[in-house]
Parts: sequence; C-alpha cells; structure tokens
Amino acid sequence: MEHYTESAWFKAEQQFGWQFTDTENISQMFEVAATEHADRPAQRYKGGVYYRSMTPQILPPAPDGAYRLIPYHTMHEIVKYLAAGFRELGVRDGRRVGIYAETRMEWAQSDFALLAAGGVVTTVYPGSSEDQARYLLDDPGAVGVVAQDDERLEILLEIEDDLELEWIVLMDDPSGAALETYERRDDIYTLEELYRLGESVFDEGIYQEWLTERNRDDLASLIYTSGTTSRPKGVKLTHANFLANLNQTYARMGPRPDRDPDLPTIDETTQTLSFLPLAHVYERTVGHFMVFGVGGCVGYAEDPDTITEDFGLIQPTSSTSVPRVYEKLFDSLRDMAQESAFKERVFSWAVEVGQQYSQTENPGQVLETKYNIASRFIYEPVREAFGGNVQAMYSGAGSLSPELWLLYQAMELNILEGYGLTETSPVLTINPAEEPKLGTIGPPLIDVDIKLDTSVIDPDEFEEEGEIGELLVQGPNVTQGYWKKPEATEEAFTEDADGRWFRTGDIVHLREDGYLEFRDRAKQIIVLSTGKNVPTAAIEDAFSASQVVDQCMVIGNDRKFVSALIVPNFEYFEDWAENTGVNLPEDYEEMIESEHITKQVEKEVERVNAGFESYETIKKYRLVPEKFTEENGLMTPTMKKKRRKILDRYGDLVEEMYVEATRESAPPAQD
Repeated sequence: MEHYTESAWFKAEQQFGWQFTDTENISQMFEVAATEHADRPAQRYKGGVYYRSMTPQILPPAPDGAYRLIPYHTMHEIVKYLAAGFRELGVRDGRRVGIYAETRMEWAQSDFALLAAGGVVTTVYPGSSEDQARYLLDDPGAVGVVAQDDERLEILLEIEDDLELEWIVLMDDPSGAALETYERRDDIYTLEELYRLGESVFDEGIYQEWLTERNRDDLASLIYTSGTTSRPKGVKLTHANFLANLNQTYARMGPRPDRDPDLPTIDETTQTLSFLPLAHVYERTVGHFMVFGVGGCVGYAEDPDTITEDFGLIQPTSSTSVPRVYEKLFDSLRDMAQESAFKERVFSWAVEVGQQYSQTENPGQVLETKYNIASRFIYEPVREAFGGNVQAMYSGAGSLSPELWLLYQAMELNILEGYGLTETSPVLTINPAEEPKLGTIGPPLIDVDIKLDTSVIDPDEFEEEGEIGELLVQGPNVTQGYWKKPEATEEAFTEDADGRWFRTGDIVHLREDGYLEFRDRAKQIIVLSTGKNVPTAAIEDAFSASQVVDQCMVIGNDRKFVSALIVPNFEYFEDWAENTGVNLPEDYEEMIESEHITKQVEKEVERVNAGFESYETIKKYRLVPEKFTEENGLMTPTMKKKRRKILDRYGDLVEEMYVEATRESAPPAQD
C-alpha cells in the first residue's frame, strides 16, 4: 500500500508554494483579491427574506425568491465604508465585537469591515438564547455587536445591563417595538447608517494605513466551541492561524499545475452556496475566507427551508457542509421518491446499484447497464436538483457513513471528507480529489504534524492494521489557547521532546497509507464494565441512511452492554400511515408506543446490529418522542449531540433499560 507522501499529487503540493504569504492579515488578503477581481462576481443575495437596511438605498433589492449579484468592486466599497463607520464607533486595536446573525451577505461584509478597522470578531450563534448570548458577549468583553433583526435586538436589550456594549448595529430595518427603541436611542444604528457614517469620513490613504496596523500574530477572532459538555471556550485564532490554514488547504484544493482539469478546484471560477453558520469556523475559513481570498463568488441560502431550491438557483460548483446535512438531503430525495410505491422501489434499487457500482473497479456489462438506467432516471434528476454544476462537496465536523458516500459518488456528487477542529482553524486533513478513499478523512495537509497517543485506548480491541489512538497535532494553524482560560489551555496541550502538541480528543486510525479514519471522540468511546471499548460514532452512523430512524445515541459506559436512545423518523411514519391507511396517534408520546412503529424500528436495529461484533450490538433501546435539536438544547449549532443534556433529560429511560436487564438475568425465585 503506497504511502500518500510518495504520491505525485502530494509532491506537487509541496512545490505549489503559498498563495497568501505576501499578506500580513486577513484584511490585506481581501484587499488584494477584491482589487485583482474587481469586476468578477463576489456575492449573491436573495430577495423576500430579510428587511435589509442597505436596500434599496445602497444596493438594489433582489426580486422575491430570486438572487441578485454584486461584483467585488461593490463589495469592496461596502467593506471600506463600513470599516470607516466602525472606526468612528471606536473599533480599533483588537477591541472585540460580536456578530449575532444568520449566515447572509451582511455577515460577510461586517466581518471583513471589522477586521479592517482593527477589531476582533467574536461570534454568536444565530439561535443563541438570552443566556448563551450573554455569555458569548460578556466573556470576550465585547464593546459592540452587529445583530440581525428585531428578535436579536430584543434579546440584547434584555441582557444589556450585564454587558459593556457601547453600541448595537442592526442589519435589518427595525419595526414595531424595536423601531420605537431604535428611534429614542442614539447608540443603535442600522447598517445603512453605519455605511453613510463611514462614507462621510472615508479617506483611502488612512484606510490603507489601518490595513498595516494588524500583524500576523494579532488576534483576529474568538470562536467559541460548541459546548457539548460544558460552557463554550473562546478559541483564540490569529491572522497567522487563518492564513496558514488557507495556504494549507489551498495547496490541496487549489489550481496546481499538475491537476487534471476535470478535477474539482477552488479558484476564481468557484461558485458556492453558503448555508452553514458563519459563526462556525469551518464555514468561515473554507466557505468564506478561502472563496473570497481566491476571487470566487458566494451565494447565501438565507432561508434554511429553501436550501434545495437555492441549489437550483445558484448552481454552485462546490459547497461545504456537515454529514448531518448530507443525510437530511438524502432523506429529502428519498421522500420525493415515496410519491408512489413504484418510485420508491426504483429509488431503493438505484441506491443499491449506485453503492455496488462505486465499489466495483470493473463493473461489467450487466452492472454498467443497470448503472446507466439508474443514472438516467434517478441520478441525473438529483444532479439537476443540486444545480447541475457541482464539482465537489466538502464535508467536515464528523464522518459520513460509507453507504451514503458511495451513493453520492455514484451520482457524481463527489463528497471530499475532511477533518478539523475550531482550535486548528480548522482543517487538518482532507481527501485529495486525485485519490479520495472510502471511510477516511484523508491524509494531513502540508505543514501539519501528527502523532497518536495510544495510551488512551486498548489497541487490542481494534482488529486493524496501523496505529490507533488519540490524535495529537502541531502546525501554524493551531491555536495558542483559550481566552482567559489558562487551565483549559494547559489541559489541551502536551509537551515532549518533539515540542508542544494539541490534544484533539479524537480517536483515529492511522492507516499504513497515511490516511486517517475517524473513530470517535475520546470521551465518546464507551468502555463497558467488561473492559471492551465501543466507538459510538460507527454504530450511530449506521443509522444515517435509515428511513425509519432519524437519530440514535448510543450509551453503555461502565455498563454491561450497549443500549441506545432512538428518535424515530416521525415524518416518514406520518407519510407511511397516510399512504397505507394506518391510524397513528398525532401525539409523538403516543406514537412511539404504536406497534406499527416499534416493529419497524426493531427490524432496523437488527439490521444495524448485524454489522457489528456481539459486544458492540445494541441490546436494549428506548424510543424518545422528540428530535435532538439546537432549539431544545440537545444539539449544538454545529449539529453535535449534547450527550450530557440528553442523558439528563432521558436518564430515567436509560436506568429503566439496565434495571430491566438485571431483572431478566436474575435467577428465578425458589419456591
């Protein structure tokens, strides 16, 4: 098995050089790109979604349900004037400012403007509650916040007495009670007013001086971790961290001279659809800084309910997402096929053909014919639904099930899986388009050093060649630590003769070819009371293509066997009941007691169990009547399960399973 470092593409990466070495900070990077690509398309924004304060006075409104384009010279001007406006409000010298909004055109413009003014951007997830927003603005000592709309303003007004905010800027025009508050206060501005303020004082020479004030080692952003187990920690990311990761990623994804022109490439022709939170480092780096840094164009899916429609309107060449989104997109495709029993059978057949075809080196005439039929009637319409131009979709923040990866490959919707963390800016590994490998997160990027701590697990539990353990990393993209948390910083790093290493907390398998396979979060490797190690991710991922199970959380640490909490796919069962004439209760609490549901879920658990060792199989499970979501506090904004909170909510069910098992194994009472 050839090691990736011997491959031609990796050697070419080493020789490709660095795209962004001539810039000292992110602002200079954008300045170069915006000047060089002045007449190329930069952003696309949608009409009928927001009450944008900058339309129609500064930008023409987009038609309802359609997109309007702005070129780089227009975006550049907006960034300059907003930066001058922020300077008038006191932004400079690393003062922290929050952005509290959905992913949209104005988020990107505000980000570049704040950085140009000399500020540090601290991110607030758009769905943050009062308590969360309070913490995410108080912890960094934010002096101001750019907020989306009336709803966020209302939250800010409720918590402002606990903060040190000097001003608030609204992306949208206020209305109702928010309008009344805005009119009587002089410290709340609309983005249009900030633009006009900056326009009135702007000086090009002075602006260029601002861009030289921040150097590579200065803080650029505080990005807060998802907080799956505790309060989020503010990860300190410098301009150097971001620029290094952009260089590393560009060497693998950019237009190297050696690349086959048919391979997906990130360059000035790139058109992306952005829908992940820009508060999340993955979208911020790969779908934002990277695309604008090379002169590409970003369109925004500004309504999460219209992502499928927006793919068709934007016709992107690439997009970034997380496995959960690809799973939901697959679910929506399957739902469309459920319009008739015939379509459902054809879809299921096409899935099997696609997965088989993707794994077969020489398909033969029969399989080739089947594939061509499936492509004509299923795959081509799916590709058109994605806009028809997709070259590659990049997946991070988790692992995609091999079954789904194979299916997307068969549909010529290439998903390149990668891996990273907030603390690493974020990308550490990604599958090269030249040689993607099933079930892996790819090999490390250039200038990323890795090693494994094998002491955290028992390697005898994993019957595979290569090394397995917790991933430790070094590189110029790795944070220096957490904001105001020296103890957490010390805990996150380890030092030895080879230097200071960041502990990712993730268990990976380092294959003989140098590719990595994600196994689990170290804290999510459950150790049974028998001493067996069980990776939860592999079991949970096995349900990702299921139409009857929506979500699964595996349990079993210090227990005798593996159990699970399972969320049925309620939408599927509602449609199934309507199509079959079966009466199901409308209330989910009652629905999960229905024999029609329990029998189908039982078969699905049996199917999944068949793929695992006996000690890894789910021995008992309970159905729960609600999805794990960000809104109910059971998922992070980056779609990771908050396991501790789920266990807090359903602890009684968990205990019930193990008590029940104890009773079942007890010897019969003697007469």
